Amino acid sequence: MNRLRVLRNGMLAAIFAVFVSACATSQDEIIDEDGAPLDGQSQAQTGAIDDGTTSIDGADASGIDDSSSDIATAIVDDTPKNASELLEQADGVLSNRTIYFEYNSAKLTDESITILETHGNFIAGNGEVSVRLEGHADERGSREYNIALGDRRAQSVRRVLLFQGASVDQVDTVSYGEEQPAMAGQNEEAWNKNRRVELIYQVN
Repeated sequence: MNRLRVLRNGMLAAIFAVFVSACATSQDEIIDEDGAPLDGQSQAQTGAIDDGTTSIDGADASGIDDSSSDIATAIVDDTPKNASELLEQADGVLSNRTIYFEYNSAKLTDESITILETHGNFIAGNGEVSVRLEGHADERGSREYNIALGDRRAQSVRRVLLFQGASVDQVDTVSYGEEQPAMAGQNEEAWNKNRRVELIYQVN
């Protein structure tokens, strides 16, 4: 009886030892090289990362969006422009440099005065700038009369520029009368274009 009990206890001990050994082996298989245990979810996540640039869900984990390099950054240039740059602006406030007149008149319209006030302020603020005022007339009337009319128109423009602060040394006048028409033709459209004063700038 005692021998049977000893045999049974020995068999139980052997079975227990085998069980403990098997459990230890299974635990070793799920330990990574750093000694941290990995469950099934962790192993799946690790398998999804191959070179450090792909995240779990397959998205770019580098934090760099290549598309951002294609977006130009808007730079506002608020530095003061010099006189030449201001004059070269096709859509700037100084781009309108032709003043038109009514038939046989040297009187400026309110719109023309507003334009000339802008030019006068610009000339007054830029001592290196000079302007030549070229007076013109349409073909009606004698050559001598149109020369005089073109001069009166140029003088009307000159007075506004000087009133705005331009110096007499910066403003010159000349009259071409009917000799240099802006548009050829004997009709109202051509005549309207030819009754004018042109502002011709020079930056010294």
